Amino acid sequence: MTASVAIQVLPQVESEDELIRIVDEVIDYIKSTGNNYYVGPFETTIEGDSYDELMDIVKECQKVAVKAGCASVSAYVKVVYKPEGGVLTIDKKVTKHHK
Repeated sequence: MTASVAIQVLPQVESEDELIRIVDEVIDYIKSTGNNYYVGPFETTIEGDSYDELMDIVKECQKVAVKAGCASVSAYVKVVYKPEGGVLTIDKKVTKHHK
């Protein structure tokens, strides 16, 4: 694996219910990409072998949120990229904490 991104999408909406609905649509989109992912309470981590593909997913998350009904969206993104491979996997980072 060459890249890992964590994205927190924050739709600008009036209610928590609407925020959750839109974030759920973004997570459904992430699931549909076929990449390995992990949904946490503040962000979703996605990992893969193509840096460009992950950046396209990050970009599309904003568009999905707007299409779902928010006027604007903020996102916080963390990126780890090692062209030669060897990025720590989600499983290696968190599995031991969920036993």
